[in-house]
Amino acid sequence: QVQAVESGGGLVQAGGSLRLSCAASGNILNINEMGWYRQAPGKQRELVASITTGVGTRYLDSVQGRFTISGDNAKNTVYLQMNSLTPEDTGVYYCHVNVEGRVGDFLAEYDAWGQGTQVTVSS
Repeated sequence: QVQAVESGGGLVQAGGSLRLSCAASGNILNINEMGWYRQAPGKQRELVASITTGVGTRYLDSVQGRFTISGDNAKNTVYLQMNSLTPEDTGVYYCHVNVEGRVGDFLAEYDAWGQGTQVTVSS
């Protein structure tokens, strides 16, 4: 089993910054991908940024140049640095991880979601 726990949300004024962290734990041998999604009230959950091992990063168009995703595989942790925040960035931010773990002589793939952390940007 694998778990993901986020931290770092909060209330900030427009133009401010926040840094989110997500630590994965459990049966982890390799990290395939770690990412951040968000869900605003009345809207669908959307991918904000992700980092794929050996491939690179991708971002939602509206956060490109303002948000930076980074990972520390040694700590099984992913970060999201959010700058120049706007009220449109308000929502619940969820961490998602896709990893491989050893089960006997085999590798198993696991997906895990964090519980979500609220980000509120006031105008």
